[in-house]
Amino acid sequence: SPAGMVLSVLVILLLSVLYEAVKMGKAVLLRRALLALPRSLSQEALTEPPEGDSDPAQGSPSLMAFPISFPRWFWFHVGQTLFHVVQVVLGYMVMLAVMSYNAWIFLGAIVGSTLGYFM
Repeated sequence: SPAGMVLSVLVILLLSVLYEAVKMGKAVLLRRALLALPRSLSQEALTEPPEGDSDPAQGSPSLMAFPISFPRWFWFHVGQTLFHVVQVVLGYMVMLAVMSYNAWIFLGAIVGSTLGYFM
C-alpha cells in the first residue's frame, strides 16, 4: 500500500540519520578519550592510581592486576565500543533495506544519510 511504502521510506530515512549521528558521536567520544589518556603511555601510568591515592590492595599483586576503579579513559573506551556496536547494527539494517532493490527505499537511505551528515 502507498501508506506502508511512505512509512517504510521514513523509517529508513530516520535509521540513516541515526547512523550518521552515532558515527559523529563516536568521533566526539574518541576525541574525549584521547584527551583523557595520560601523557605517558607506559603500562605503569595506565594501571597505577594517581599519586596521593591510598589503595588498600597496594601489596597484593593479584588485586593490582584488576583495579577496582577504572581510569577515565577506560570508560570512554567502553562508550566507544557501545557506539560501535550500535553503528554496525544500524548500518546492517540500512544495508538490508537497500538490498530489497526498491528505488524509494534506496532514495530514503541516501537522503537520510545526507541529512544526518549535514546535521
